[in-house]
Amino acid sequence: MRFSKMHGIGNDYVYVNGFTERMDDPASVAVKISDRHFGIGSDGLILILPSQTADFRMRMFNADGSEGKMCGNGIRCVGKYVYDMGLTDKTEVTVETLAGIRKLVLYPGKDNKIEKVRVWMGVPRFSDWDDIPDLPEKRFPVTLAVHDRSFDFYCVSMGNPHAVTIVDDTDSFPVEYYGTEVQKNSIFPESVNVEFVQLVSRTSIKMRVYERGSGETLACGTGACASAAALMRLGMIDRKAEVRLLGGTLEVDWQEDGLYMTGPAAHVFDGEIDI
Repeated sequence: MRFSKMHGIGNDYVYVNGFTERMDDPASVAVKISDRHFGIGSDGLILILPSQTADFRMRMFNADGSEGKMCGNGIRCVGKYVYDMGLTDKTEVTVETLAGIRKLVLYPGKDNKIEKVRVWMGVPRFSDWDDIPDLPEKRFPVTLAVHDRSFDFYCVSMGNPHAVTIVDDTDSFPVEYYGTEVQKNSIFPESVNVEFVQLVSRTSIKMRVYERGSGETLACGTGACASAAALMRLGMIDRKAEVRLLGGTLEVDWQEDGLYMTGPAAHVFDGEIDI
């Protein structure tokens, strides 16, 4: 199997061209190739496929083999892949995902390679809980006891479910200790992505994320959007703000038709592996 290793601010995936490569069991392949000691090493696997409704279709599998509906950092790299590899010459493309069709604007840089991508991420949902069916009374926030603390979680769906909470200092916060417990809570029957957010200014927040299926990652695009949307709804930050993650910074802009996320996409290397 031929592949490309790519990342969006440290959120790294193995990308496979589904136009030329066939994969019968992508879930098991995701587990194998994601292993950082015995595989390629990644947060998961992303397949780039033909689509009947958009320019391309994306399937995303976490490191544990579970399939995700959407990946913000991953879809930026899809945009870079299809342009740099000659699958399209357009700088505006659409990508079909399980969360719906997403619109991408591609920004070529040095050597006409894509360096930055702007993605229409859709409209954040605060009350239509298909993803979190047991959420009690659709409250915003939901207060949960986790270990020795009580947290207010602001639940936001960006096509996948997120639980956002505000902390004083993300740098020192024990993300794994609390994140694993939040994901086990019965109100999240399909688990949840957990974001711990620190307010920096009206135009800047810091965020760490404990992702379902992968654990803590250096970045999460949908999580950045969910976190920004929650604090924007609360009136704590402006409708355009930066989200600073461990791997880098994303820009989130809430316009009338939904959220837009802008950030870099990087190619690491190409290779071939027996699966």
